[in-house]
Amino acid sequence: MSDITQTHTHHRPSWDEYFMEIAQTVAKRASCDRGRSGCVIAKDKQILVTGYVGAAAGLPHCDEVGHQMKTITHEDGRQSQHCMRTTHAEQNAIVQAARIGVAISGSTLYCKMTPCAACGRMIINAGIKRVVCEKRYHAGSESEDMFKKVGIELEYFNEEVEHYANQ
Repeated sequence: MSDITQTHTHHRPSWDEYFMEIAQTVAKRASCDRGRSGCVIAKDKQILVTGYVGAAAGLPHCDEVGHQMKTITHEDGRQSQHCMRTTHAEQNAIVQAARIGVAISGSTLYCKMTPCAACGRMIINAGIKRVVCEKRYHAGSESEDMFKKVGIELEYFNEEVEHYANQ
């Protein structure tokens, strides 16, 4: 039987699903096993730039030399561990846009989880208007609050919360 006559149910992804699937593919280039994540920034149904978690260009990657862990003490006294060797996927995408001269103001950013506060501030200052996340980040409430205050739309594919070891 030819492919034309077979009955197949094909799910054509929405634009959000499409760009999120591409972000998941971009994440395969990530070089830190604590958070292999990718990012896509798109506007008018076109990909503008991508980014993934990794060390700065020319510096060794976590996958090669291990993590560069630092202990952070929060205002409430709680401590958490963070790998400082890497640049986040969202940061890399925004920097890539600046590097190659692509305007991202008014765009939508697709990522694995709620951006951290530092990425959230970059997203705001870059003029990104919408953020779509695969899931929630356990420490994402600061970004959620900032986005709400400045009118950035924030959407989640699911309510699952991403946790890291040594958080």
